[in-house]
Amino acid sequence: MNCPQESSAWAGRYAAHLLRTLAVLLPSAADLPLPAAPTAAEDVHPALAWARSGAMALTGMADGPPQLCPLPLATGIDGVARALSAVLQSAGGRWQGALPGVETLGERAALNGLQRRGQISAGGACRLLPVADGWLAISLPRADDWHLIAAWLECDSASETGTEACWQRLAGLLRRRPLAALIDRARLLGLAVAAIENVEDVEDAWPGTTPAAWYQRQPVVAATPQPQPSAFAAPLVVDLSSLWAGPLCSHLLQLTGARVIKVESRQRPDGARRGEAAFFDLLNHGKASVALDFSSPQDLRRLRELLLRADIVIEAARPRALRQLGIVAEDIIVANPGLSWVAISGHGRNEPQADWIAYGDDAGVAAGLSGLMLRLTGAPLFCGDAIADPLTGWHATLAALAAHVSGGGQLISLALSDVVRHCAQFGLPATPADLQRRWQRWQARLVAEGITAANVPLPSPRHAPVAARPLGADTDAILQELGIA
Repeated sequence: MNCPQESSAWAGRYAAHLLRTLAVLLPSAADLPLPAAPTAAEDVHPALAWARSGAMALTGMADGPPQLCPLPLATGIDGVARALSAVLQSAGGRWQGALPGVETLGERAALNGLQRRGQISAGGACRLLPVADGWLAISLPRADDWHLIAAWLECDSASETGTEACWQRLAGLLRRRPLAALIDRARLLGLAVAAIENVEDVEDAWPGTTPAAWYQRQPVVAATPQPQPSAFAAPLVVDLSSLWAGPLCSHLLQLTGARVIKVESRQRPDGARRGEAAFFDLLNHGKASVALDFSSPQDLRRLRELLLRADIVIEAARPRALRQLGIVAEDIIVANPGLSWVAISGHGRNEPQADWIAYGDDAGVAAGLSGLMLRLTGAPLFCGDAIADPLTGWHATLAALAAHVSGGGQLISLALSDVVRHCAQFGLPATPADLQRRWQRWQARLVAEGITAANVPLPSPRHAPVAARPLGADTDAILQELGIA
């Protein structure tokens, strides 16, 4: 794999790589006059980008120093931002507000007061626990997840869920059990798990013949692709997603001028509403809020009508979740051939991965990040805060915008674990020894720039100018405006 020189423009190179990918995977994107991505020498070095993003302050033991991850993860966001600007410019559009950058990696932690905790994720819902033959990442963010522990391990269930005592009891139950069996049974039950692996060991998931693996395109419309618009038309986005990656995607699309309708289930609204209001407001301000009863045939018909009027749909659930409601992405695109459907999942839409659950922290582990930190530091560590979420949100935005300006008719799948893996392996050194030397060089670069363990920048967030709309505040108005009975 190509390894850019330390002085090369990492963000510019990654942007150019993404633009080449779009030209290969989107049938009409090859006709777009995509300008070359900038490769200016003033590109921020990946080590500096990692530190300035706040992710370094979130990586390491709670009582130890912040840790550098020697992969161009934060720089990848700068690369996506450049590619986004190129696509938008090629379509005659322009940004409607200031585009954020690497700070998006640390915004949730900053707004929620989260800190690095070593083998405990910053958010606290995921832990790295030793098992008989390795390490296991397990995410248990919901009470329902804890109720599955008894079936998973064939033991008595805990009377309380999520307490430190519960975690310690779980750690004791796992310590002598084999990793592979634990993972297989957990996935059957719908638990989010991942094994710690080395970043090089998961490279086989990326065949060299694949032009890019940060997303998979599934052409749905067999006829000639829709004509490319002569001028940029700001899309109507229906966002069915929740938590972080999907809402970040629609938030960034708003900056292109997109109008976003956030659709939530009345019974199970976006779980982020129960968290820190400042973070929910940041990602969701300016979006209309529609709430529907997904158990009601009438409301499901309304949902279908909304999707038929959309230019871009964003969803972040296992494929079977919508299919069980009678919403089949492929059918919606056939009926609305200009639609670009972006499906975010934990591990992709192919079987058996389509049924596997993942969250931002365990997806980063699955991509090899914690295995890398174990080799370098001697301890398995989480990298940043749920790092797969912001990385996937950025890449999903690029996929959505490119599909839209090239005519639509696309179902695009992005997996949290695959996106992180792709970013991590961009410019990956050929051997573990080379990666170790890079880690040492990059640490020296930080010291040369005056960044030491004592003054690593803390995460610095943006703030929403207004609050997000209350649940369902715009349901009647949106349905009336779009002519949906």
